[in-house]
Amino acid sequence: MNILIVEDEHFSAQHLRDMLSQIVPGAHISGPLDSVSSIKRWFSENPQPDLAFFDIQLADGLSFEAFEQAEIHCPVIFTTAFDEYAIKAFKLKSVDYLLKPINKTELENAVAKYRNIFEKEESPAPSRRVMEELIAGLQKKYKSRFSLRVGEHLISLRSSEISYFYSAYKSSFLCSMQGRHYDLDQSLDQLESTLDPHVFFRISRKFIVNIDAIKDILVHSGSRLKVVTQQSSEEEMIVSREKVKGFREWLDG
Repeated sequence: MNILIVEDEHFSAQHLRDMLSQIVPGAHISGPLDSVSSIKRWFSENPQPDLAFFDIQLADGLSFEAFEQAEIHCPVIFTTAFDEYAIKAFKLKSVDYLLKPINKTELENAVAKYRNIFEKEESPAPSRRVMEELIAGLQKKYKSRFSLRVGEHLISLRSSEISYFYSAYKSSFLCSMQGRHYDLDQSLDQLESTLDPHVFFRISRKFIVNIDAIKDILVHSGSRLKVVTQQSSEEEMIVSREKVKGFREWLDG
């Protein structure tokens, strides 16, 4: 079995190679390749491997770009440091993906999945359409400015200038870092998907907060948390019980 590794981190590549040597004894393992340009060159000079492991983010771009520049027809398992929400659609459309740091059991399962699919019948590599969808998802642009009406005037507020969004009186509002409040035309449900998830977190049905606006976090009743921002709020900002775990992970980055 011929396996190719595409990985620009030396330790990660060696770790993957060592595990594959145990899981697939006797396999011929090539690589690692560390760039999109090296992928293009390798596939122009070598026969297709039986299976390839592609790290998503390489030194000179996303490995998806190689599918536009080279003839790649082999099955691919992607490895990535991106969270699963960024690539959840991908899991349904390719062999598999593995989140770093790669776990040996998960690697064994991915190889088993490959064998179940590709050693029984010849299947094509991920299509260009799939690659384009993945690139679009990973390069998603989040809202950076908000146009707000103030009387007869329109003002533009950068996302970084917003402390939090909230719902009240069956409407939605935002509070700026200066403590000013503005009406919004969108609901929090509509806003949530347009905001950078590294900066904003929806702590409850009523609040979405900016991490840079958080002044303090207090332990609240029922294993919940209370968020205090630099700008005051009429209602306490309580992290919903089901959101606490995700909120802690968000704080950790």
